[in-house]
Amino acid sequence: MSDPTAALPYVDGDFFFFESLLPADELARLNEIRDWMEAEVRPISRDFWNRSEFPVHLIPRVAELDMISPVRRQGRSHLFAGMVTAAIHRVDASFGTFFSGHDGLFTGSIELLASEEQKAAWLPDIYSLRKTGVFAITEPLAGSDVAGGTQTTAVRSGDSWVLNGEKRWIGNSTFSDYVLVWAKDVADGQVKGFLVDTATAGFTATLIENRIALRAVQNADIVLKDVVVPAFNKLAGANSFRDTNKVLKTTRATVGWQAVGLQLAAFDVARRYAVERHQFGKPIASFQLIQEQLVTMLSNAQASMGMMVRLAQMEDAGTTRNEHSALAKAFVTKCMRETVALGRSILGGNGISVDYEMAKIFCDAEAIYTYEGTYEINTLVAGRAITGIAAFT
Repeated sequence: MSDPTAALPYVDGDFFFFESLLPADELARLNEIRDWMEAEVRPISRDFWNRSEFPVHLIPRVAELDMISPVRRQGRSHLFAGMVTAAIHRVDASFGTFFSGHDGLFTGSIELLASEEQKAAWLPDIYSLRKTGVFAITEPLAGSDVAGGTQTTAVRSGDSWVLNGEKRWIGNSTFSDYVLVWAKDVADGQVKGFLVDTATAGFTATLIENRIALRAVQNADIVLKDVVVPAFNKLAGANSFRDTNKVLKTTRATVGWQAVGLQLAAFDVARRYAVERHQFGKPIASFQLIQEQLVTMLSNAQASMGMMVRLAQMEDAGTTRNEHSALAKAFVTKCMRETVALGRSILGGNGISVDYEMAKIFCDAEAIYTYEGTYEINTLVAGRAITGIAAFT
């Protein structure tokens, strides 16, 4: 039987042809990565999601694709990097979170805040994925309040630092080689960054069970008990939370692209289902209410894409501020929440079965809506920028 969606117009969902903004070489590279995701990740993603396991066997294949640090190392545009992020999350958000965590939060922190000597020592293995790493800032009692509420401590002791404390929701830290731990220096009260080898005595990471979102991501509770870190492993440029924010400004934009990918994934599944599913003797896509829902989903995705494209252009020009990425993250993830809910509705009862993909997308969206700053916190960052008044301390 022929695929009824094969001949659909706008088959890729790129209604306003945003991908045409990429130069030919970046578009070709994007398609190469997209094809790999379809061939290698999509066929196994639901199974690993259901089992709450991560496909670690694919990490060497990611290394072969040479995907890490497209902007700073490879000289590509932020627009390209964003569209790659969207394409990866369009296939599987758990795999995308691994990629974004290693490439953005972890690698990005080292690129932005490490000394040249530190970069030379660490980045070759990180770029090649011979070593993987994650970013550990959230704590059991400090989520939105990490700037002032961080309780993990760092004490200088001769040629070392000693770390004590707990971190929570640290993705894939159960198998990563490094964890970039943000801890408060007891000497001056400032939050600083430390590269911790996960094999170090006193470091433990315990998987958080029974999660409904990003189930393949190995989120963990981390305990640091008298963990000794060489002085060399303290990031040279990470001396206050203001420095941490240099990373978060970039990675919040990345989450916006993740949310674009989830919206396009939901649109893909909902449109295909609406064309194939027959009720009352005809495809449900022929009903006005279903078409209205599909158009709303696409409108949200395209509006989100437009905002993210402009933000990427500003990143390339070096004109972004914290409020820009905060507003983008808040708006795009809000659109995402509506989009995936509409998609689940179109599938009816089948929308709560992972076998039809939509339930997985619907659940994963909740994690993306929350991490890298909640909707509420990001609106307050933008609100401060437009009023000159901080509504939080």
